[in-house]
Parts: sequence; structure tokens; C-alpha cells
Amino acid sequence: MRLNLHLLRIFFTVVEQQGFSRAAQMLSISQPATSKAVRELEHQLGLTLVERGGSSKGIRLTENGMALFEHARGIFALERTAIDDMQARIDLRQGRLAVGASFTVAGHWLPACVARFSHQFPAIDLRIQVGNTHSIGQALIDCEVDLALVEGELSDPRLMLTPWRNDELAIVAAADSELAGKPAIDAADLNREIWLLREPGSGTREVNDRLMQQHHIRPRQVLEFGSNEGIARAVAEGAGIAMLSVAVIRELLQIGELAALHYPPAMPLQRPLFLMQLRERTMSPLAKAFCEAIL
Repeated sequence: MRLNLHLLRIFFTVVEQQGFSRAAQMLSISQPATSKAVRELEHQLGLTLVERGGSSKGIRLTENGMALFEHARGIFALERTAIDDMQARIDLRQGRLAVGASFTVAGHWLPACVARFSHQFPAIDLRIQVGNTHSIGQALIDCEVDLALVEGELSDPRLMLTPWRNDELAIVAAADSELAGKPAIDAADLNREIWLLREPGSGTREVNDRLMQQHHIRPRQVLEFGSNEGIARAVAEGAGIAMLSVAVIRELLQIGELAALHYPPAMPLQRPLFLMQLRERTMSPLAKAFCEAIL
């Protein structure tokens, strides 16, 4: 047996309105069509639902009709709850948004965006997932996050990247190092140094690799770290040199523990940060609101 919800709605409205005429008016259909729908429902169920005949006004239900009306009341109450819930999500009064962010973005660019969005939409459950660019891209593909902000580019055709803002970079050394005191730096100087790099899959590592390839830099030794902050502290202690976001090292530059090297001399170092989305996924109203807040 299958229950025809269209016919059930008509039956429910007839009982609620206590009349076929009033129900037809509310449903914007004719009275004969209303009566026919109730008879068709009775035929499909093989049960009489409405007592016919007699002089009493209103609708008199059989025992079967009363039982079905109570079920219908629960079904359509649940429908109204679902509609209210969906409307609240459309109106941004309710919902959950998961945002992926690479480490640099999460630590230095995202906090102000999150604060702004949370003040504007206090009822929204906002979750931030942090990882390197590659892992965040995979989280987006796996639908673990709704959108992402990253500093690296991924070539996966399932992903769509939109430039968000530029991030200034600097090659840095310990402030008391010999290299920091040189007025000009060339590739040979950089080749003699130990470079501290992020792990493969990081957007910062991607930019480092590209710079080294463009300028024929081949460090005598490379050390890998899992965080930009760890690299910055190790460089300040004299472990080597690194290229990092100025947002990460600003305080260490200001207090004189790190020094920015003048390389390359004629070209500022910067990289784009990206808004990353799943190409085939329609943006929800909540995701759109977050994008408007960060832009």
C-alpha cells in the first residue's frame, strides 16, 4: 500500500475546515474536485473515511477516518517544521558552515573574517578546518568543508580557485647573521645557506620551490618543518634562512629577531591567496554570505 500525500492533504484540509466548500476555497480547486479526491483516497485505501448522509453540519469521520486524520496531522506538522527550518537557513537564521583554511590563512588572515561573520550571523554554527593546501583541497573534494581559503594552487579540475587577496613574502635570516648585514644578496649567497621549508603539499612550500627554480637556487641543505611559526623561530635562532609570509613574521621583524634580506632586488615577493570551491557544487546562501563577508 502507498499513501498518496496529495489526496491526504485534501482530506486533511476538508476535515480541518469542516466542509468541502471551504477546503476547496483554501486549496484553490473546485468543490467537485475536492469531493472526488476524498472518494479516490477512500478507494485507494479500501476504507470509508467520511460518513455520508444525515443532517448534521460539518464533516463526520468514521473510526478509520479519525485515525487517518491524526496521522495526517503529524505528517503535515512535520512538513511545516521542515519548511520553517529550511526558511531559517535561507534567511541565515540557522545552519552550519564548514570552512577549510591553510595554516597561514587560518593563523593570520581568517580570524578577522570569522569575527566579522560571527557578529553579523550569531546563530550560525561556524566550523574551521585547518591543514596544508593539499589536505584542505581534499577535504573540499570529500565535502567535509563547504569552501576553503588557501595560499597554494591545486590543478585538480574538480576545484575552482578565485583570487582573494595578495600575501607579501620575505626571505629572512637571523638579525645577527652575516647574511643579514649584506647590502645586496645574490643566488650564490642563498645557495650556501640552509633553507627551512614547509612540507610538500603546503602552499608556502609551493612558492619556495617555484622561486628556487626561477632563480636557480640549490641550497646546500634543507630542513622541513610542519609549521610556519616553527620555521620563523628556528630562523631567529640561527638555524638557516626561509621565505615566509610577512604576516607570520611581522612581530619578529619589529622586535629585531629577524631581518628581511634584499632579494630579489628589483621584484617584490608576493603570492595570491585563493577562495577555493568545488566546481560542481552549488553555493548555499550561507556560503555566499561568508564570501561576501570576507570580500
